[in-house]
Amino acid sequence: MSAVRYRKVVNKLAFAALALGILASAGNAQNAFQGKFTLPFETYWGGVTLPAGNYSFTLESKTFPYTLYIRSNKVNAIVPALVSDTGVVSSRAQLDLVDIADVHVIKTFEAPELGVTFTYFTPKEKPTASKVVRHKGVSPTEPPSQVSDNRMSIAVQTSGR
Repeated sequence: MSAVRYRKVVNKLAFAALALGILASAGNAQNAFQGKFTLPFETYWGGVTLPAGNYSFTLESKTFPYTLYIRSNKVNAIVPALVSDTGVVSSRAQLDLVDIADVHVIKTFEAPELGVTFTYFTPKEKPTASKVVRHKGVSPTEPPSQVSDNRMSIAVQTSGR
């Protein structure tokens, strides 16, 4: 066999082996964690603004970097977690939101099935004067109460792997 013909056969075999390897790994690819959630209002999440609606998500790997792939009819987004913590506060999967300057922001995603809480980028709140609340019937000498952060959570339906 000549050297040129031998090289062609080796190249074809190498290409076939590479193609089989790619197909085999794609067939075995499974997501580490996945689920669904519904946002009742426009929400900021790690650099992305998501409109109200139904979403699904996948987490492809249980190792760093923790990246969520979020999909809906209107939006496809990739949201990386800044930090992961093995302390899980909730017994159910949930998104924890805070209200920063009248914008709903996802701060953490608690995933008890994985035993992890993911923390996401949140913008800094601009310093403003404290909101003072006075109720009718309260004496003017009594100190006013301070309004605290508006916090809430959204349930997540999961189908972990």
